[in-house]
Amino acid sequence: MNIQRKWLSMVVTAGLIATLSGCTTSSNQTPNQTTPTPKVEKQTVTMLYWPGPESDAMQKVVDHYNQGQGSQDGVEVKMAPAPREGFWEKESAMMGSDNKDIDIYFTASYKIGEHKSDLLPLDDKLGDSLKLYIGTTIDSLKNGGQTYAIPTDVSNHFMYYRKDLVEKLLSDAAWQATYKEVSKKIVGKELVPKKPDEWNWDDFTATAAFFTQSQNPGSPTQYGTALQAKNLIYNVMIWDDVLYSMGGSWYTSDGKANFDTDETKKALNVYASLTKNGISPATASTFEYPETNQSFQTGKTAMILQWSAAYHELSDQSKSGQIFDKVGIAPIPGDKHATHVHSLGVGINKHSEKQDASLKWMKYLATTEAMKTYAENGGIPPVADVLNGMKDKRPEFPFIAEHVDKYGYVVDTSDKVFPILEVLAKHFSAVWAGQADMDEAAKKAQAEVTTLLGK
Repeated sequence: MNIQRKWLSMVVTAGLIATLSGCTTSSNQTPNQTTPTPKVEKQTVTMLYWPGPESDAMQKVVDHYNQGQGSQDGVEVKMAPAPREGFWEKESAMMGSDNKDIDIYFTASYKIGEHKSDLLPLDDKLGDSLKLYIGTTIDSLKNGGQTYAIPTDVSNHFMYYRKDLVEKLLSDAAWQATYKEVSKKIVGKELVPKKPDEWNWDDFTATAAFFTQSQNPGSPTQYGTALQAKNLIYNVMIWDDVLYSMGGSWYTSDGKANFDTDETKKALNVYASLTKNGISPATASTFEYPETNQSFQTGKTAMILQWSAAYHELSDQSKSGQIFDKVGIAPIPGDKHATHVHSLGVGINKHSEKQDASLKWMKYLATTEAMKTYAENGGIPPVADVLNGMKDKRPEFPFIAEHVDKYGYVVDTSDKVFPILEVLAKHFSAVWAGQADMDEAAKKAQAEVTTLLGK
């Protein structure tokens, strides 16, 4: 297996380096030049980066550095291109062979546990530079008390809602009377409509029921919400918000599995009851990010739980013509608001022979200047000043800064994250769809995660 990984690493690296060498800038010296102009010796730092909009944004930062601070540092940064498909597997193979051709690796909160043995701890090397970032995002790239990467992008969740509909509910007496009737039927008590940032899960459920035509024939939307309920690990990340808002968590204080609990069952019941009462469509058992987005964009639903990155699409008139100017943002409901947080980031290859040069680049990257350039070109860096400063261009950015700081939590950064998510997705998605008993699902999840942890 080790020989196979080393061979794959050699093949992958050879392709990346060949591509990079083809992009190398040629000398400016002319044939007639007799006295060459002395050149500052530079070290080239190679950074493997996640392809797509993130790498497009990062290239702008790289260009800015190479033309400015990099000249003073004697460092030139080049990004190694890599396909998105199979990215993590290719990177893992490179790490497994103690590769020295890549100086800086791309990583993420859910990969730090796997990658840490190949990354350099940064706490002593970057020191106060790490204070630039929102604390939760630094926590999301720690393992065993050490920070192995700096965050470049942050992901969290919002509750999106139709501002026009909720504003009418808060002011229309006839709607409020119907709301009391619906809430009595669905949650067992008469509720008074509240502002979305004050909602707990009873408020969310009652409001979603009010905006469901099968529960309220006068509703302007067919469904109150559309859950992301497909058997998928990323959908568990959203459901985790319900669990954490109820005081639950993945682990006990001594690190044992913590799923056969009242909090888990209550959180499962929120999703199950929304499905059972037709407040979320039955077809939501096949929904993930795009389907839930579409349900909101087309006016079929009044509110959704969704990734913060969706706002840019939901507020785009060309993509969301029916609702683009009616999108409100609120915290995830709960007596205690909570949002999953994970970060994408970069760390220094501990096998690199250019660690000092790599550190110079990383120090620049951990500046407001660099992160502002990144944000202006499409990134979502977890730097409060940068996010708050872009309110006019990206209205959701200040909400990201606030929610990640005030409500953010990190479930885990160990190498068990994906296996645990797969266990939870398998058992809990069946409960969400009304196809499994929540007590049994909680027990099975508890047993399987306990086995995974070896505790």
